[in-house]
Formats: sequence, structure tokens, C-alpha cells
Amino acid sequence: MNTVNAPATALRNALAYMEANFDRSVSLAELAEVSALSVSRFAAVFRQQVGLSPYKYLCGVRVRRAQTLLLAGVPGAVVATEVGFFDQSHLARHFKRFCGVTPSAFLQQAKALEAA
Repeated sequence: MNTVNAPATALRNALAYMEANFDRSVSLAELAEVSALSVSRFAAVFRQQVGLSPYKYLCGVRVRRAQTLLLAGVPGAVVATEVGFFDQSHLARHFKRFCGVTPSAFLQQAKALEAA
């Protein structure tokens, strides 16, 4: 692997791993291992290239998956555990942080747009 593309390849591997394993606890050490970088190097490269910490990125993946499930009619408590949050309030906290609204407000907005 050449050194110029090493961080980009490392990040692609980590992002793919996060997308595939969003529903479980993923450690920084796992991501670093998948990326073939040290933990500190991985964290620095990830933040520099993505603009978020790995944890915040993973939460964003979870919230996007939660949106899809909520729109499909899956109850919030089920959605929370399906996407890797501890419970419905944990989902709601992160959902509001990423989307600016609660999951129920998101559904109301979606229904209003659908009706329009």
C-alpha cells in the first residue's frame, strides 16, 4: 500500500465496517485494527478526513437507519435497539442532536409532507 493513499484506504475500510456493524458496540480499537493504523493515528486521520469523531459518525449512521425504520412504521422502542442504541430515550437524544427534532416530530413532519 503506498503511503499517499494509506489514510484514504484505511478510512474506506473503517467506514464500511461501521456501516456493516452500526447495530452493535464498535470500539476505537476495532476500527483502528480494521484500518491497519494505531488507535491514535486512526482517530486523528478519521477526524481530519471526516470532520467528526468516529463515535459521532457512528451515531449519525444509526440515526439515518432509525429514520428509515421509523418511516417504515417500526415502533420507536424497537428501532432504538435495532440500530444499536440502549433504549428509546438514548435514540431520542441522539436523533434530536443530529436532526434537530425528536423522532415523533420527524414522523409528524414526514406525514405532513406526504399529505401535501
